[in-house]
Amino acid sequence: MLDLDAVLTTLDALAPLRHAGSWDNVGLLVRPLQAPPVSAVHLTIDLTEAVYAEARAAGAGLIVAYHPPIFGGLKRLTPDTPLTRTLLRAVTDGVGLYSPHTALDAVVGGVNDWLLEGLGPVTACAPIEPARDPDAPAGTGMGRIATLASPLTPAALVPQLKAWLGLPGFRVAWAQRHLDGDPLARVAVCPGAGGSLFEGLTGPLDLLVTGELRHHDILARVAAGTSVVVTDHTNTERGFLPRYADRLRAALPGVTVTVSAVDADPLQIV
Repeated sequence: MLDLDAVLTTLDALAPLRHAGSWDNVGLLVRPLQAPPVSAVHLTIDLTEAVYAEARAAGAGLIVAYHPPIFGGLKRLTPDTPLTRTLLRAVTDGVGLYSPHTALDAVVGGVNDWLLEGLGPVTACAPIEPARDPDAPAGTGMGRIATLASPLTPAALVPQLKAWLGLPGFRVAWAQRHLDGDPLARVAVCPGAGGSLFEGLTGPLDLLVTGELRHHDILARVAAGTSVVVTDHTNTERGFLPRYADRLRAALPGVTVTVSAVDADPLQIV
């Protein structure tokens, strides 16, 4: 068992909150009045009632939800909605809630780099939006843009990325030049929703990979010769949780770290 503050210190060391987006709501979102020592941590992308029940069954004293359960302004805490019921249960049960979100994206070796890894070895990798902190390690920031060491054809990309993400399929908008034989070499990735981050990208670009992108943005990119992969939001994030769990186990000796089995993207291809 570890004191809650000791666990929080470790979480921040793995993904410093100062690197999160200025718009984000990261860190400890619920601190119980009586917080017992933490013997188990439960990881999820989204905190739902089913995930909360799973975490309690696992004995978790802290739930790390990648997406902040509290993001917009909460008007009231009553048991009338699934979210507020879950928050009230956490307070009553003495369970802490923490979210790393874009801090875990930005860190070197975080969600961005994991997503890019699914495309193969790269060269000249850099964040699309570097971290604001001048003391941040090189490579810290939002999104990634890189050149594939071994450019891919569309036929090679699809099964490789499906296997990496653990998906039966995803949506693709191919630029005609890639269907005609041009390889995919210069790529950019963004977990979740990449629209605003991708807006600043200029110059030759072969491929964008993200969870969601607006229809007209896709049309414009394809017309400019860039192919687009859209997987649905959390499918660009969830596969990182087992790797994050391993890092937490190594950094929190004596603490059990579990990954949700019921957390899933709400959208399915049928």
